[in-house]
Amino acid sequence: MSAEPVVAVVVAGGLGSRFGGPVPKQVRSLTGKAVVAVAVESLAAGGCTEAVVVVKDGMHNHFKMALAASPIPVRFVTGGATRQESVRNGLRAIAESPRLSKAGKVLIHDAVRPLVPAYVVKDVIEALDAGAVAVTPAVSVIDTIRCVDSETASHVVDRTTLRAVQTPQGFDRQVITECHDRLAADGLDVTDDVTCCEHYGHPVTLVEGSRMALKITEPLDLDIAETLVKATAGAGHHSGRRVKRAIKGLDPRRSRRHRA
Repeated sequence: MSAEPVVAVVVAGGLGSRFGGPVPKQVRSLTGKAVVAVAVESLAAGGCTEAVVVVKDGMHNHFKMALAASPIPVRFVTGGATRQESVRNGLRAIAESPRLSKAGKVLIHDAVRPLVPAYVVKDVIEALDAGAVAVTPAVSVIDTIRCVDSETASHVVDRTTLRAVQTPQGFDRQVITECHDRLAADGLDVTDDVTCCEHYGHPVTLVEGSRMALKITEPLDLDIAETLVKATAGAGHHSGRRVKRAIKGLDPRRSRRHRA
């Protein structure tokens, strides 16, 4: 009997209006590979065995070329008008596939977070295996945060209890599919997928995220990501090892998990 697949829905259908340019940022080069290709490789390294990549209508050929050498099987689905609709299309594609529908768990990942470390992906999967139904990586907030009360007033927010949420987020597949269907029927919008589950009464589990999993939103973000990749690739040199140690310092491996 074949093992149950671990499927990742990779959301790559964003317009990229802030990034600009004629080519989607998800297929822009990141040290010789498309951003989306690096993202899928990261997911595969962490334990995902199949990927459903959700792309904008008319962009399938771009993504097929970008993922021609993918380490895991990939199928492509056309996205919707919003990220929420695109995720729902990806989940529907899994449900309609004789092979992928055997999956009990699913990860949902933004293609524009290509450098997520394998251990973060693995921790999300392990949390699901341990019984969680909705899991997200998160990192502590390091900036001072102020809440704007009006045009002339603001106040400081206690950042010690704040966490910045990342992807991939992991789910019991039936739970997230049902929650997205209910959300669409209710006409509601959320900013991420664990919030979709939380809205319908399911608890959210946090695992330690990574500052390596930065989101590529603007051209500068791509430059930063490329610098990080080159720095870690130079680990064979003395200076490269020093940089790699510094980067690892941003990604402390912790086994503890928190309930939100």
